[in-house]
Amino acid sequence: MGRLSWEEYFMEIARVVASRSTCDRKSVGAVIVRDKTILSTGYNGSIRGLPHCDEAGHMMENGHCVRTIHAEANAIVQAAKNGVRIDGADIYVTASPCWNCFKMLANAGIKKIYYGEFYRDERIIEAAKTLGIELIDMKNKAQHGSSES
Repeated sequence: MGRLSWEEYFMEIARVVASRSTCDRKSVGAVIVRDKTILSTGYNGSIRGLPHCDEAGHMMENGHCVRTIHAEANAIVQAAKNGVRIDGADIYVTASPCWNCFKMLANAGIKKIYYGEFYRDERIIEAAKTLGIELIDMKNKAQHGSSES
């Protein structure tokens, strides 16, 4: 198989992080990285101290389970909780961010978003281009966003 690239390595770690997810509708993992160092991780799961989907079932609204906090948001929250600066970092996430998570990542100063599969929200592509955030599709090695594409 050979040695993994740094990008493949961190995406593989994001997949392992996703295995902690407690919503079986979609398991997502996120890893925030700067200078080849992991700063924070997150997976989609319920509010700490409240029941998880795998315990209490899904909380559905408009076809989406809203019981969980998304992986990217949890990674940002964990960094904040632990006083870890993520401005200028990259994120590896098993599925591309929803619009709300994309907005949080942009405002947190994330510069590159590596994702394992594209998930639903096309709005992030144009916004990323405007903001100079690179979107990198690890499945197809396509790059959207910054002027480097």
